This record gives sequence, C-alpha cells and structure tokens, in this order.
Amino acid sequence: MLFAATTINYMDRSVIGVLAPTLQHKVFGWTDADYGYISASFQLAYGIGMLAMGALIDKIGTRWGYTISIAIWSVFGMLHATIRPAFSFVGFALARFGLGFGESGNFPSCIKTVAEWFPKKERAFATGIFNAGSNVGAIMAPLIIPLIVSDTGHNWQYAFLTTGVFSAIWVVGWLSIYRKPEEHPKLSASELAYIKSDSNGEETTAKVPWGKVLPLPQTWAFAIAKLTDAVWWFYLFWGGKYIAETFGLNIRGLGLPLIIIYVVADVGSIAGGWLSGFFMNRGWSVNKARKITLLICALIILPVMFVTLTDNKWLAVALIALGAGGHQAWSANVFTLVSDVFPKKATATVVGIGGAMGAFAGLAAHITLGELLTASGPGAYFFAFLIAGLMYLTVLGVAHLLMPKMTPLGDDLKPVYS
Repeated sequence: MLFAATTINYMDRSVIGVLAPTLQHKVFGWTDADYGYISASFQLAYGIGMLAMGALIDKIGTRWGYTISIAIWSVFGMLHATIRPAFSFVGFALARFGLGFGESGNFPSCIKTVAEWFPKKERAFATGIFNAGSNVGAIMAPLIIPLIVSDTGHNWQYAFLTTGVFSAIWVVGWLSIYRKPEEHPKLSASELAYIKSDSNGEETTAKVPWGKVLPLPQTWAFAIAKLTDAVWWFYLFWGGKYIAETFGLNIRGLGLPLIIIYVVADVGSIAGGWLSGFFMNRGWSVNKARKITLLICALIILPVMFVTLTDNKWLAVALIALGAGGHQAWSANVFTLVSDVFPKKATATVVGIGGAMGAFAGLAAHITLGELLTASGPGAYFFAFLIAGLMYLTVLGVAHLLMPKMTPLGDDLKPVYS
C-alpha cells in the first residue's frame, strides 16, 4: 500500500518535469525563471506541509492522516488541467502549491507506518521498497505522457488527470486494510512480539510537540541529511529539461533517458535499504551499518558533477542515473535514522521537520537556478551538478558530528543506554 501510494504521488509530481520543455516552449512561453518560480511554489508548500502534516499524522494517526494527504494532492493534481494560457503562470503556481501541500504527507505517513510495523533491522529494506515507488511513478510518467500529449503540447491537460482514479481506489483499500499492529485483527501474538523485538520498551500515546524534538541534535542530524532532497528535486524538475535542451530531444525522445535514470534509481532504493540490513545481520551496530552505507552512497554519487563536461547524451544520462540511484539508496537509509533513534510517536513530526528543510533547500535551488539560466544561459547547470555531486559527503560529515553514536531515545526523549 505504501509503495502504491508513493508511486501515485510521484506520477503526480513528475508530470510537469516531463512536460516542462513542451509547456515552456510550445504552449505557455515561460522563461526559465518562470519555471523556477512555479517549481518553487511546490517546494514552499511542501516545506510548510511537512511541518503541518508531520504533526497532524502523529496526532491523528497514519490511517486518517494519510487519507487526508492523498485526497488533497489528488484534487490539486487534477486542477492543473483547468488552467488556461492567460493565467498559466499564476494558475500553475497555485496548483503546484496545493499539490505540494498534499504530497508532503506521504513520507511522514510512510515512515511512521514502517516504524509501527517493522523491527529496526528490517526498516531500511521496507523503506527502500516503498521508496522505490517514487521511481516507478517517475518512470510511468515518461511512459504514459507521450501516448497522450503530442510534440506540440496538444492534450497536455489529460496528463494531469491520469492518477485521480488510482488515488480513489487506493483510499478505499487503505481505509479497509490499515490498522496499527496492536489493533489489527489478523495479527498473531508472535508476529506482534517480533515487530516489537528490538523496541526501547513500552511507549505512551502522549503526543510530542515540536518544542520537544526541535532542540535535539538528533533532529538536526536528520534535517541536515535531508538537505540532499534539493538534489533530488533538481533531477526531478530540471533533469528532463537539461537533457532535452542540451541534446535537442522532443517529448518522445526524452522518454527513454528518463526511464533509464529512474530504473537505476529504483534499483538504488531497494539495494541501499538491503545493504544496511545486510551489515546489521553480520553483527554491525545500527550506527556503523547506516553510516557506512551512507558513505558508500555519497561516493557513488560524486561523478554526477561531471555531467556538463560531456557532449555524449548517453554518458550524461548514465552519470545522472548513477547520482539518482545513489540518492535513493541514501534516502532509504536517511529516513530510517528517525525510527532508529526516536520513539514511534515522534517519527512523523521529526520526518516532517527534516522534510521541510529539504523542501526549503529545494525552493532556494529552483529560484536560483531559474534566475541564473535566464540571465546567463545553460552554463549555470555546471554549478548545479557540481553541488549535486559534493553535497552528500559534506552533510554526512555534519550529521555524524551532531549524532556520533545514534543512541536510541526513550519515551521521554532521553537516551536509552543498553
């Protein structure tokens, strides 16, 4: 269910990345700065929503919190299709804002669900599996959109309507199926005991306000690590534009490069989640397993900074794919840092704080890149890919300094020493 929802989520948000060159140059006549601000409106709402949705999901639970989230993003996703050319800039900015606010509830819901249903040694792998939906959604967008939208942009509206039915079906299934383990009628006592086998003792149901988690260095270690989300947003909203404009591709020619990038990202998501679990099964501590995996991911991502130095389309695609795969492996492990350290009742709130940091970093990146491209041309991409390559090693070092031991926090948010 988490995988399916994440797939729908990323289909919705990926549509504009696939259509961007067509909408910009053949339908609406946006500048790169216009497109940057439209993308930034999504990021602004996503950041605000991460804070609000994370707290809401911890308060009312994943069953109803997730339902509210997907309902909001589905409505605003379909509203894109109603926008007319005379109001395209304002209309898209508003629609992207609503979409971003709704979609912000996806990952806090998913991480909280994984924390509720899996022991620590399985959480990164479970996260890798549902997180793979982000890439499946991003793959489905370039597969489906060229079948609907012409090279001239005819029928572009239908591209934004494709996921509404999927969302409705998902909500019915989610409300029918999902319960917390303690409340699920089909869960055996032995299964529940396994889920709780490495927990930090019994937890209360008292809600955790931002004021209690915000000052903790563990919260900021996660938030700093999530700054790398800005790189993923760059791939998602600008990667297709870069490839299309650099190598002269139309909407159909862009499909295969994007599919390759997100297939590799899919493999990275699952493999990265599996790798840290593999290390833990060999007796490594959670701290060592997670951080060595993150270091491997950061090193794999480094070569993406050379993308603009090649005039070979497929080499450029391969380098971006390597960066995307490394990011998704990184992301699967970064998300599990929260459930490794924090009690379950605080996970969605902390994920929301970190997600907001990543979203606001993405917002700044969209605006800056759009303005630079409009003012100075494609050369601005060099600095974007350079930052994308170097960022992970930098934030890993800072996160390690903030949280060197990854000591779990108990129900009172104080360290629990074994």
